Amino acid sequence: MSTEAILQALNERGVRYVVIGGVAAVAHGSAYLTDDTDICYQPTPENRERLAGYLADLHAWLRGGGPELPFVLDARTLRDSPVLTLVTDEGRFDVMDSVQGIGEYADVEAASQEMVVFGVPTRVLSVGALIASKRATRRVRDEAVAVELEALYAKLHGREPPRVKEPRRRPRPSRGRGRA
Repeated sequence: MSTEAILQALNERGVRYVVIGGVAAVAHGSAYLTDDTDICYQPTPENRERLAGYLADLHAWLRGGGPELPFVLDARTLRDSPVLTLVTDEGRFDVMDSVQGIGEYADVEAASQEMVVFGVPTRVLSVGALIASKRATRRVRDEAVAVELEALYAKLHGREPPRVKEPRRRPRPSRGRGRA
């Protein structure tokens, strides 16, 4: 997997995104290994077009399916699927338009910071927001990362990481498929 190549290409294509998940944890000093790159992207029509074009160039397919299964990955698919777990030519790549425990993209971007990740300048979820997102999943492995990140932050800064307030609950708009 080449997280570096993915981030560099996203930047070159002008995709608005924030690095989240395991790569963000590693950027903050976590020793946990990750086998995928996770991003939260700005869900505007133009940004979805740019991201969809890049995913097409990467020959992305749904994880758990396979490249031989019919699957159209375009801006409409991104609009209708708030979370996609994919396999690409560059490795596993998960894209989403919001983050559990943080909120919509605007909230995620506000809770991020500029960092250099694998030599690539990018926005990364802050340590406090990353801890909140890991805790919100309620998965054992994410809880372990949250505990490690809290300890790392306390050691570096001599205090607990800042808490992220609960996200505003906004109803998701209808995606045009008759959902109420």
